[in-house]
Amino acid sequence: MAKKKRILVILGGTSKEREVSLDTGTSCIKALRKLGYRVIKFDPKFSSITEIKKNKADVIFNALHGKGGEDGYIQSFFEHIGIPYTHSGVLSSMLAMNKYFSKQMFTKNKIKTPNYFFLNKKDFLKANLKNKIKKNKLKFPIVIKPNDEGSSIGVKICKTISSLNTSFNNLSKKYNNLIFETFIPGKEIQAAVIGGKAIGAIELRPRRPFYDYDAKYKKSSKTLHVMPAEISASKYKEVLNISKKANKVLKCKGIVRCDFRFYKEKFFLLEVNTQPGLTSLSLVPEIARYTKIPFTKLVKWMVEDASLNR
Repeated sequence: MAKKKRILVILGGTSKEREVSLDTGTSCIKALRKLGYRVIKFDPKFSSITEIKKNKADVIFNALHGKGGEDGYIQSFFEHIGIPYTHSGVLSSMLAMNKYFSKQMFTKNKIKTPNYFFLNKKDFLKANLKNKIKKNKLKFPIVIKPNDEGSSIGVKICKTISSLNTSFNNLSKKYNNLIFETFIPGKEIQAAVIGGKAIGAIELRPRRPFYDYDAKYKKSSKTLHVMPAEISASKYKEVLNISKKANKVLKCKGIVRCDFRFYKEKFFLLEVNTQPGLTSLSLVPEIARYTKIPFTKLVKWMVEDASLNR
């Protein structure tokens, strides 16, 4: 009988999403062990990534979230050391994590996204928000968020120019790049793509003002998950087609989650997540389960899908 592969699960790290990454990694380690793989746990918070190669892993299972883990940085290191890894490659990870770049690509490929503008640190002092809002056709409420954070970290919804200025002043002290976009009301719909195939879409009904960090990861927030999303059959098919297209546009690999707002019969793509959570409350495993793909089968597929030059 062939020896089972050695899988190095990289988890934790130092980003603001460390806790979510630890949850994702722990869930995946449990599934990998159940499948009979030999598992090595690696946390870059405590060990330098240059130590990875010493573990002689056959495959790296990337369970990192946030900066450094899903923005192309760690992926470029995996390519450098020549060990096959899961999820998307260097360029697609960087493009998806950078909201400004991905939004430009959505627009270019006729994928509807909320009207937006981008500011980087050198623009902060001279920025006239009123003019920018008018020029880029934004409407209140306006969402302001860091350009390259995940899990809704740093997201603020502002109903007036005064609250927008306050949020801008606060966020500009913490982040170098910010995105401003029109807040789209309506249904929160998220779709899962596995290996380029859109498998299903779920609707989220948060009890909080929007689907923020707590709504995503804390059971106490009691977000209602409706699977499949309560939209017409034709619209359900449409959101899957848009997800598949966005996945192709960004050249994503592995598992991907596409986040939408559905308003007045139109889908607005907010972002594409190349490292979606794999925790007990996560959406991709829930959508997969509904389509008869249990968690262990999903994890096994991810290991078998791992490669270089992704």
